[in-house]
Amino acid sequence: MADSKFHNEIINLEPSLTRYAYSLTSNMDDAKDLVQETYFKAFYNQDKFDEQTNIKAWMYTIMKNTFINDYRRRVKKQAIFNKDVQEFVITSRPAQTSPESDYNFRELTAMVNSLEPEFRIPFQMHDSGYKYQEIADELGLHLGTVKSRIHFSRQKLMEKIKK
Repeated sequence: MADSKFHNEIINLEPSLTRYAYSLTSNMDDAKDLVQETYFKAFYNQDKFDEQTNIKAWMYTIMKNTFINDYRRRVKKQAIFNKDVQEFVITSRPAQTSPESDYNFRELTAMVNSLEPEFRIPFQMHDSGYKYQEIADELGLHLGTVKSRIHFSRQKLMEKIKK
């Protein structure tokens, strides 16, 4: 599809996308942000659009998936950053605490905190819902480095759990 035709068709969908975004968010400011994020993803992934596909359905799918991913990230995000990124604190607790689960949680938290910072921080960020690329951008690392550090963190934690 020609760029100009694609852009015009997408721009013409703005009123219906805004209504749909508002139905998802129940907040006009959040709805506008969601529409903007949807447009960004649509333009960024324009080359993946198949002309045989209904463009309105494609846009609605992008919006719905963006909303769901953002919602999951907000729910799962249970960590606090200090300006240094070196101070990364887990603030999550088990939903139902019993003496055993509280002990296990403290034990696991101590194991995670005993990792070296270059392994602990990416692992905690991933555990908090950040995607690999977001971690790489935040920490100024290559994507492959982030993936390998998280992998090695898991291996180290599994060894500590076995002991």
